[in-house]
Amino acid sequence: MKKLNRIFLSLAFLSSYFSAFAQSETPTGQVLDKIVAKVDNYILLESDIQQSYIEAIAQSQQGIEPPTRCQVFESLLINKLMVAKAEIDSVIVSDAEVMIQADQRFSMVMQQFGGDESTLIEVYGKTSDQLKAEIEDVIREQLIVQRMRSKITEGLSVSPAEVREFYERIPSDSLPFFSAEVTVGQIVKKPEVSPEIRDNIVEQLRQFKEDVLAGRADFADLARKYSEDPGSGPLGGDLGFFRRGELAPEYEATALGLRQGEISDPVETDFGIHMIQLLEIKGSTYNTRHILRIPKPSEADLMRAERYLDSLKTEIEQGNIDFAKAAKEYSDDRNTSDNGGYFTDPNNGSNRLTLRTLEDPVLYFTLDSMEVGQITKPIRFEAPRQGTQIRILYYDAKYPAHRANLNDDYEKMKAATLRAKEDELLGKWFITAKEDIFIDLDPAYDRCNVLESRLRN
Repeated sequence: MKKLNRIFLSLAFLSSYFSAFAQSETPTGQVLDKIVAKVDNYILLESDIQQSYIEAIAQSQQGIEPPTRCQVFESLLINKLMVAKAEIDSVIVSDAEVMIQADQRFSMVMQQFGGDESTLIEVYGKTSDQLKAEIEDVIREQLIVQRMRSKITEGLSVSPAEVREFYERIPSDSLPFFSAEVTVGQIVKKPEVSPEIRDNIVEQLRQFKEDVLAGRADFADLARKYSEDPGSGPLGGDLGFFRRGELAPEYEATALGLRQGEISDPVETDFGIHMIQLLEIKGSTYNTRHILRIPKPSEADLMRAERYLDSLKTEIEQGNIDFAKAAKEYSDDRNTSDNGGYFTDPNNGSNRLTLRTLEDPVLYFTLDSMEVGQITKPIRFEAPRQGTQIRILYYDAKYPAHRANLNDDYEKMKAATLRAKEDELLGKWFITAKEDIFIDLDPAYDRCNVLESRLRN
């Protein structure tokens, strides 16, 4: 049953390792670091294992056997092997993908400290640039591992019969115990910013351009002072090299229409309004720097969005429109609107999730004060990179804590069954892939028999 328990565990652990990185890393309690594995040019540190082991224990669910350090070591070693093999197989992720996710994660961290870098240094022992670079490294590895895993397991599926067979192989006393779960939906309205606010930003950026061209100001200094891009702002607005098609279409079209060194007029994308300077074109890539200003809604803009959602709430409560249909037609949040407004568990795609999965303390405490079936009044919240938005929440259902069963937990069992098939396929892949990769393990971890155990699987 240990292997089955590990399959359930991996659904939470492998995803939580990355999502918890920025929140949990502190100098407190760190072990003396050393390299415990080398996989081609990639290394695995003792601190990586310690960090992931603590996170896996914290994320393990009641009734599921917690992982051993050897199991954590094995999971991280396989990740490194996938990254090394991806290099050989030319499986890559773009800088743009990494930057977007890193900016979102970094923004969340900075919000916790009110944007105060001195507090960040005190807590993490790192500057914002150092922490951002580490977050980018972790996210890049996560994306590569996801892409490699998808490539290896492409086309794999499970039938209802296989799910039932998997479930019936688990002894009743080994079935996992799931915490209480909820089904929650949202409809989001992004306030429309008044034309006057946009015009003021455009005028400010035009003045910046004029000052730079006249020699009264330096582009990089202006970016550090005024740009609202948390990634490039501290770097003087420098985005680095991107391939064609990786940045917003409006941004790319404007940038590639410039001569080297030329500065654009203001251009708007989904991220805000930019002033762009083309630095260099090298083959199919190009390097730019920019100053990003994000139009922020006025109080009147916010109230107008609140009135809109309040009216929609009334329509739903009176039965004139179904919540899911309203979310699909009117919500500005594409991550949830396509699913009828409902939040989903990232591990299995189910609409049923624990409050912990929501990763939003405001959302948690809001639901704690609601009854099932209720819809909130319009609520303001801060969306990463997009500023203040308005939403209404619908508390659709609550499910008590319970021992796993097929009726209530089919999607979880389906995900676990698929994971078992994936692990079997990955085990076969591992046998072949390790022949192409140099692997050197610290003798302290010989006891884990990682390479030998994979061969036995």
